[in-house]
Amino acid sequence: QVQLVESGGGLVQPGGSLRLSCAASGNIYSINAMGWFRQAPGKQRELVAIITSGGGITYADSVKGRFTISRDNAKNTVYLQMNSLKSEDTAVYYCLCNAKSDSMRSAAYWGQGTQVTVSS
Repeated sequence: QVQLVESGGGLVQPGGSLRLSCAASGNIYSINAMGWFRQAPGKQRELVAIITSGGGITYADSVKGRFTISRDNAKNTVYLQMNSLKSEDTAVYYCLCNAKSDSMRSAAYWGQGTQVTVSS
């Protein structure tokens, strides 16, 4: 099993910044990809950003130029730097980790979610 611990959510004014962190631990042989999804009330969960083991990065169009995803491989941690936040960024943000265990099986794991609220 893989455990994910998220941190960094909170309340911020429009135009402000927040940095989310997600640390993975447990039975990890290697990590294929880590990323962030979000879910606003009444909406489906959507991709925000994801980074692969090879360094490939994908962003949602709505966050390009404002959010930056990065990864510390030594710490099995992924970060999401969120700048120029807008009210429409308000959501619960979930960390996703696709990892291979020592049995060589890959699986996707989700964090518990962290609330981001953008409001004046």
